[in-house]
Amino acid sequence: MRAIWKGAVSFGLVSVPVKLYSATESHDVSFRQVHAKDGGRIKYQRVCSIDGEEVPYSDIAKGYETEDGEMVILTEDDLANLPTTSSREIAVEKFVPSDQIDPLLFEKSYYLEPEGSGAKPYALLRQALLDADRMAVVTVALRQRVTTAVLRVRDDVIVLQTMMWPDEIRKPDFSIETGEVKDAEVKMAHMLVDTLAGDFDPSEFEDDYAEAVQAVVKAKIEGGEVKRTETSAKSGGEVVDLLAALQRSVDAAKSSRGESEAKPTAKKTAKKTAKKATTKKSAAKKTAAKKTTAKKTAKKTAAKKAS
Repeated sequence: MRAIWKGAVSFGLVSVPVKLYSATESHDVSFRQVHAKDGGRIKYQRVCSIDGEEVPYSDIAKGYETEDGEMVILTEDDLANLPTTSSREIAVEKFVPSDQIDPLLFEKSYYLEPEGSGAKPYALLRQALLDADRMAVVTVALRQRVTTAVLRVRDDVIVLQTMMWPDEIRKPDFSIETGEVKDAEVKMAHMLVDTLAGDFDPSEFEDDYAEAVQAVVKAKIEGGEVKRTETSAKSGGEVVDLLAALQRSVDAAKSSRGESEAKPTAKKTAKKTAKKATTKKSAAKKTAAKKTTAKKTAKKTAAKKAS
């Protein structure tokens, strides 16, 4: 993993130098928008909605749209005066009971690794959080914007989880009319809960979407349903790369669940494609050689007739 931020956790007179790593990554399969007819990639232009002309990046500014539809243009000077900070401090504001933090507030998770002499105070903070069953509410500046976050312990590692601001949590604007609930119905609901009760094990759940996409792509490649575009490699390398990327995504997901990796199929496809390309090149060379021999023969015949 690559550290994305360096700073220090400070609480009281104690400072713990740390590195920040992203704790999560997405394995979603991404697609390109293409022209269904020929497979060409779709391009977008920056066009002004008023004069219909394309606008270069140098002429693009930031605008804030008001509730009545008016546009306020903000200049670089306006943005420079906004409250930003480049502080490298994770400041502990207070330690709160873990059950007081609504999980709905959590946004993104990061691992904290101690640097150098920070290992011992890091371990002390980790143990204190575990023993007290509390989270540390902190403020931290990421990408020059101050946000609130919490520090908690997961598998002997302190995790920083950024939080949304309270006004970003929406309230449900609907009511639920349950009618009369009978005791027998409540008892039956309790029985159902007891029947399905158990411990949470994330490895029991699978996201088989990537595998399904890979199967569809592989079937289309084997069936010759591939669109050749200007950016396509002669040996079909772009398609093979997609298949390999999908295979790596599936293998990574299985590896994280402790399952054995699937046998790579992309290499076999690449080898077959390379063999076909080599065969075509050899055939082309033989044909060219034959044509050259035929031309030389024709020239000699013509010379004899002339003499």
